[in-house]
Amino acid sequence: MMDTLGVAVVGFGWMGRVHTQAYARVAHHYPALSLRPELVAVAEEVPGRAEEAAAQFGFASTTRDWREVAADPRVRAVSITAPNFLHREIGVAMAEAGKHIWIEKPVGLTAEDARAVADAAAKAGVQSAVGFNYRNAPAVETARDLIAAGEIGTVTHVRIRLFSDYAAHPQGALTWRYERERGGSGVLGDLASHGADLARFLLGDITSLTADTAIFVPERARPTGATAGHTLATGELGPVENEDYVNCLLRFASGARGVLEACRVSVGEQNNYGFEVHGTKGAVFWDFRRMGELGISRGTSYQDQPVGTVYVGPGDGEFGAFQPGAANAMGYDDLKVVEAYRFLRSVAEGTPHGATLDDAVRGAAVLDAMARSAQSGAWVDVAAAE
Repeated sequence: MMDTLGVAVVGFGWMGRVHTQAYARVAHHYPALSLRPELVAVAEEVPGRAEEAAAQFGFASTTRDWREVAADPRVRAVSITAPNFLHREIGVAMAEAGKHIWIEKPVGLTAEDARAVADAAAKAGVQSAVGFNYRNAPAVETARDLIAAGEIGTVTHVRIRLFSDYAAHPQGALTWRYERERGGSGVLGDLASHGADLARFLLGDITSLTADTAIFVPERARPTGATAGHTLATGELGPVENEDYVNCLLRFASGARGVLEACRVSVGEQNNYGFEVHGTKGAVFWDFRRMGELGISRGTSYQDQPVGTVYVGPGDGEFGAFQPGAANAMGYDDLKVVEAYRFLRSVAEGTPHGATLDDAVRGAAVLDAMARSAQSGAWVDVAAAE
């Protein structure tokens, strides 16, 4: 029997819109799903933005105060797409109110924040999902399966990159993203959090690391009004307080080694995200900009062994829910539909599917270790998630 799940979105910037569109599309791609999301409420403090969302997407009610969402009995699940510094307060409150939580990474500013939300969700017995969307790409899931099956032998090392130019313009507005108190650790939380999750998803736990960070655009103009996305400004200059760049060496529990590099001010780079995993018998390569492709080298040649291109298709991850044959392109928003599906399935079945708050806690522990290492200049151990 089909059941309706009342959902709300808290924070209606770009990511709030992406979550809303994913809810709207999920039934189209997963008709057998036993839950149908119903857009009950949207909360956004910027005047007029919630009303615009309701007019476009059909939310039943609007508010500028997320606490009204927590108190609303119609709401059974909440997407939390507000700025990072609000994640802990909103996440804990929603869990305590019995709402299932789909929350964007990095879940607060620190591992302590992520753990507080995870503990509240566990205590309340609610399901969770976290926005580590790149692990949802069918090619990434296929790469993980190849690695786990020993197709490239024992993994020796991995390189993960996340280069973007979204903050490269020197007139980019000094929004909350660049403030330590509200945005946390800058590119660590924004991009390297995805890298840490991909590293763990593909190769298992990271035990220790050493990191170096830098700020390359030290000042930005303060915005004169509400912002959406990465806008430009010409107002009074203020300091950029958190990191533009991080480079990190990793040691895994398996004995493998890794390099994780992320930058938000890389001129000439637009979403250059990907990884290269090398093993004793082969290698696997993935580039987000060619999301449905994998470069794979495997065999017994070792030296001069060729790399072939494989296009994922039906049977690989969730590809079949979107396209009928290999080499048909999927996009970023499709990964969020997969995320919505796994969240709703978790709620329907009472068991987790996809990335959860436990993954967020483990990833945040890696980010905290990066920050400590960058400050001390030494190798540090990654704290075990408890």
